[in-house]
Amino acid sequence: MTTHTLFSLDSMESATGRKVEIEGREILLVRIDDDIYAISDTCSHADVSLSNGFVEADDCAVECPKHGASFDLRTGEALTLPALRPVPTYEVAVIDGDVVLTLAPLEEDA
Repeated sequence: MTTHTLFSLDSMESATGRKVEIEGREILLVRIDDDIYAISDTCSHADVSLSNGFVEADDCAVECPKHGASFDLRTGEALTLPALRPVPTYEVAVIDGDVVLTLAPLEEDA
């Protein structure tokens, strides 16, 4: 497991997302109020970046900009068609005001 301190939570507005690339993974971080979520930035349906999508703060979800599939930010589960498969989620926390992401090794590295 590796831990990465990314940025101050205060540098990000609520109901917005920010794409980061760490250890070869593209990850979407989304802030909703004082909570932060981390999921794969790639839609499981159409291989499109979710960081260009719409954050649905009331539903704790993000909508893919290409075909409108929504994903739960807490679990990565596909909430609407056309997506059927979930996207990976990552362990993220706010520690001393900073967003901290913890990554497990990729399966092929484990």
